[in-house]
Amino acid sequence: MSGQQQERRGLFTVTPGMRRLCASVLGMEAIVVGLLTPVAINVQGVAPAFAVTVGLGLAVLCVLVIGMLKRPFAYIVGSAVQVLAIASGFLVPTMFFLGVIFAALWITAIFVARRVEGVTSR
Repeated sequence: MSGQQQERRGLFTVTPGMRRLCASVLGMEAIVVGLLTPVAINVQGVAPAFAVTVGLGLAVLCVLVIGMLKRPFAYIVGSAVQVLAIASGFLVPTMFFLGVIFAALWITAIFVARRVEGVTSR
């Protein structure tokens, strides 16, 4: 492999620290988006079936992604979850803010873990 291909491949190397940090972010996010359901129904007046589908669907998706974090494609799916969490702000406007915070935590978890493990592996 050429140096550029190895470097590209290195961008998708999953490290144990990255898995732990990203799992923590997704775990907390699962709780928050799960709690989106009663807020959407009681406060925002969203139809219960739709609120349950969105809120609990996102929570289940977060948990499923946690289980797949050993594979590089799970980080792409996790990034899509962040976009969906932000989009859930159309149901509960506070989720725009919380979604952005979780997206920032997701990105930070990936880059901080890579940087810390890169330093300690030298």
